[in-house]
Amino acid sequence: MNDPVLLTGAGGRVGEAILQGLGERYDWRLLYHNPPGEEPDYEYLVGDVIDEETVRAAVGGVGAIIHLAGDPRPSAPWKSVLSNNIDGTKKMYEAAVEAGVERFVYASSNHAVGAFETDERTPEMYRADDGHRLDGTELPRPGNLYGVSKASGEVIGRYYHDEHGIDVCNVRIGNLTEGHPPVDYERGQAMWLSYPDCAHLHERTLEAEYEYETVYGISDNDRKYYSIERAEEALGYDPQDNSAEWDGDEHVADYERTV
Repeated sequence: MNDPVLLTGAGGRVGEAILQGLGERYDWRLLYHNPPGEEPDYEYLVGDVIDEETVRAAVGGVGAIIHLAGDPRPSAPWKSVLSNNIDGTKKMYEAAVEAGVERFVYASSNHAVGAFETDERTPEMYRADDGHRLDGTELPRPGNLYGVSKASGEVIGRYYHDEHGIDVCNVRIGNLTEGHPPVDYERGQAMWLSYPDCAHLHERTLEAEYEYETVYGISDNDRKYYSIERAEEALGYDPQDNSAEWDGDEHVADYERTV
C-alpha cells in the first residue's frame, strides 16, 4: 500500500502492538485522543473522533484506516459509547467515503458476542473445546453496552460497504496481552491474542483481497471459544502463538515473524 494508513486510537494497547510489529512496513498517520508522552516517529494528530473537522483532517489522503478509537471500558456508560463508539465510528466512515478511502478495518470486540459465554442458557456447543465455535456468522449477542456499541459499529460498516463499496473488515479482538497470556484466567487464555499475532492479523487486513468480513482476533490457542478459520481463509492469517505453550515462566514458542 503506497498511501498512508490512518491508525486511530494509536495510544492504546492494540495500537502499540500494531506499531511494534508493522511500524516500518507502512507510512502511518496516527490519531491520538490525548497528546502522546513521547514524540512519535510518524505523522500524527491529536483530537476526538466525534469532531468532524479533526476526522476530515485525519482521513484526507490516506489509503486505509484502522479504526481503534473509542471508549474501551466494558463498563462504559451509554452516553459515552453512544458518542465515542457509535457516532464516532459513523463520522469516521462518512469522512472515509467522502475522501475516497478504499479500506476500513474496524476494531470490534469479543464483547459483541460476550453473552454467548456468560449466559447459562447458552448451548454447550458454544462453550466446548471442540464442535462448533463462534465464527463470525452468528448474530451479535453483547453482554454489556460496550458490546452493543461494537456490534453497532459492525452494522455501520455493513451499511457503508453496501451503499458505497468500501472494503470493510471487522476484527473481534480477544484478550490482548504482551509477552504471555493472562495468568490464572482460563477464559482469557482461550481468547488470548499475542502482540505479534495482533500485528500480523492487521497486516493481513490491509493486504488481503476481500469485500466485507467479520473475523475473530485471537491467537491459535489449543482451547478457544472462537474459530479463526475465516481469518485464515479470507485474510491469510497465520498465527504463531498459543496460550497452551506458556509454561508459567517463559513462552515456549521462540520465533521471529517476517511480513
